[in-house]
Amino acid sequence: MRGLIMDQPLSIAALIRYAAQYHGDTEIVTRTVEGPVHRHTYRDAYARIQQLANALKGLGVAPGDRVATLAWNGHRHFELYYAIAGMGAVCHTVNPRLFPPQIEYILNHAEDAYVFLDLPFVPLLEAMSARLKSVKGYVLMTDAAHRPATKLPNVLVYEDLIAKEPAQFDWPALDEWTASSLCYTSGTTGNPKGVLYTHRSTVLHAFAINSADSMGFTTRDAVMPIVPMFHVNAWGIPYGAPMAGAKLVFPGPHMDPASLVDLIEIEQVTMSAGVPTVWMKLCEHLEASNRRLPSLKRILSGGSAVPEYLIQAFDEKYGIEVCHAWGMTETSPVGTSGRLKAKQMKLPPDQRRRFKLSQGRPVFGMDFKAVDAAGKELPHDGQAFGELCVRGPWVTGAYYRDDEANRVAFDREGWFRTGDVVTIDPDGWVRIVDRTKDVIKSGGEWISSIELENAAVGHPEVQEAAAIAIPHPKWQERPLLVVVRKPGSALTREALLDYLKAKVVKWAVPDDVEFVAELPHTATGKLLKSRLREDYKNHKLKTA
Repeated sequence: MRGLIMDQPLSIAALIRYAAQYHGDTEIVTRTVEGPVHRHTYRDAYARIQQLANALKGLGVAPGDRVATLAWNGHRHFELYYAIAGMGAVCHTVNPRLFPPQIEYILNHAEDAYVFLDLPFVPLLEAMSARLKSVKGYVLMTDAAHRPATKLPNVLVYEDLIAKEPAQFDWPALDEWTASSLCYTSGTTGNPKGVLYTHRSTVLHAFAINSADSMGFTTRDAVMPIVPMFHVNAWGIPYGAPMAGAKLVFPGPHMDPASLVDLIEIEQVTMSAGVPTVWMKLCEHLEASNRRLPSLKRILSGGSAVPEYLIQAFDEKYGIEVCHAWGMTETSPVGTSGRLKAKQMKLPPDQRRRFKLSQGRPVFGMDFKAVDAAGKELPHDGQAFGELCVRGPWVTGAYYRDDEANRVAFDREGWFRTGDVVTIDPDGWVRIVDRTKDVIKSGGEWISSIELENAAVGHPEVQEAAAIAIPHPKWQERPLLVVVRKPGSALTREALLDYLKAKVVKWAVPDDVEFVAELPHTATGKLLKSRLREDYKNHKLKTA
């Protein structure tokens, strides 16, 4: 028997229409590329979004067309999210931090019709525009007063483009399975892979992150997404915040700790989200400047493991809760949340932090399993570890135009294979042991590079650390620790190894330590271990 409920498709345009109607005077604040702080409201934004949708239609953008953005977090980028998807086209956010050949590949693979770009990325696009065969024109995300001289062909200016358009648009009645946005993986191995989201998956993901045990936005929050809008749609925040009616604060390109702290103070930000390196630098700035952030109550961290000292410092010194989360481009991205249960809140602080150091537990809608090398499902006992496989209504079912990747991305039952090696406990807490390609196989034991890195970063003189496998004639592989010391530190190899002997099991203590000025990172801020393995492929361990 079919139920008697209205058939109302889930729609991205409905999110901003709701925010404009019921939270119309709530602010959207942007520290712009041009410099000044821009302020308008959800009501203002909705009018401009409708103008933009009319302008896109006038340019000949049709349903299903891909429209690319290379832009920082700001009000114009936010408007593009809604106008492009709302009219039935696909908002393709491109990561400008990727290598230029990867950006060129992505734009050609997606066959974008137009590219909207912030001013700092004009030279980047000028260098490749002749090889972008599908692009009909470029829109500079600025006003006429700040238009630069450029060699780009068919250039338009954003504010001029929308100024002449009416602030009303007849949104089409889209099937909720209509493609809405396109994000590509960071492409550390091979070409980046495209993940094509739908209106349905995006709205369901927004509901999920707005649950109380996830991001849990309210109308009383001021939310600042530091995670870029070109990185998995800023973890869904530009959709979740309007759904809740929360104030949005966009930092633009001004990502230094001093600028972020000033913006948090001025706009009374209550919640923010970003990768651990952002929080490390912000914590160092607060310490050096002897400042506090009384408005900031919660920060969401993802992308890589959060060091224990950072969780402790924010909690005990600044009264800020650090919530660890896990996700991927392929999962829209949020798959877990690290908010503690009531029984964990009763534990001593050091035991609570052990849970907060994990990647959290699945949000409703996500199914998790860990499997061994033969694909056999492992028990959720917190001990057995294997590759994490996931499924859910906002998990990709296939990569965009990539049959080769699709052949290995899913198991026989259709679960997505994440490549993360994990344990899962009876309450669902997920602890990433490693990536399948990063785990160190020493004799009959597996050594977690992540565990070594977390232990090393716990040393007061270590700023960042990466553990990689080095071939060993007896043990197959042994760990090498590559370390960035904090400024002014004279930490030695021997002193760090002695420290680690009390933190990890004996057979996991690294065989060697190399100190470097900096570590390589991917375009999304993760450690680029493939480059480290190449750099140290001829390294001779002292124990070999």
